[in-house]
Amino acid sequence: MIVAIDGPAGAGKSTVARLLAARLGLGYMDTGAMYRAVTWLVLDRGVDPSAATAVADLAEQYPVTLTPGADGNRVGIDGRDVTQAIRTSAVSAAVSLVAANPRVRAAGVAAQRALLADGGWVCDGRDIGTVVWPEAEVKVFLVASADERARRRHAEMVARGEPQPLEDVRDDMLRRDHLDSTRADSPLRAAGDAVTVDTTGAAIDDVVDTIARIAHARVEAAR
Repeated sequence: MIVAIDGPAGAGKSTVARLLAARLGLGYMDTGAMYRAVTWLVLDRGVDPSAATAVADLAEQYPVTLTPGADGNRVGIDGRDVTQAIRTSAVSAAVSLVAANPRVRAAGVAAQRALLADGGWVCDGRDIGTVVWPEAEVKVFLVASADERARRRHAEMVARGEPQPLEDVRDDMLRRDHLDSTRADSPLRAAGDAVTVDTTGAAIDDVVDTIARIAHARVEAAR
């Protein structure tokens, strides 16, 4: 079974997907981490994220590795573990631009499809149910209010020692929403057969329960 969880930044995709994968006994794939890893490498090499050819060359030359771990995927690129480094505000500010690069997306989608073709996964991102794996048995589109998503992201940044004004976090998130939903290649949108789940004010365990029930219902219907 493939469970595709798409949605905007801060909707809770990674946390929900990781817990759901454990609940269902499936692998967990954080596709957003793959694009963040490329972005981290772009910044680490001093490359301008808007330099499309140079960015794409790096993405094709240095494939991202995802290694399952107790707390989710360990993310590697260029022989380095960048699991924590890819969560900085600098990477967050540049990742939408990097991810919109057609050659970067092509490399990422190819790698994701190769992994998904082998076994059962819960996979989160922005285009899993629409582009990467449209045949997923379960498709969910997670949403939450902009204020809620900003509060969550702000709390994560404070916990990492990167405090920023909440208003700035919200503005940056809305900017990313616009970039992700209007890009020409694989824009953020819900698949036509996806179930929309609003996580505003909801406990994570309740969201996981909801999606697990959807998954079980789809399995039963397919028998």
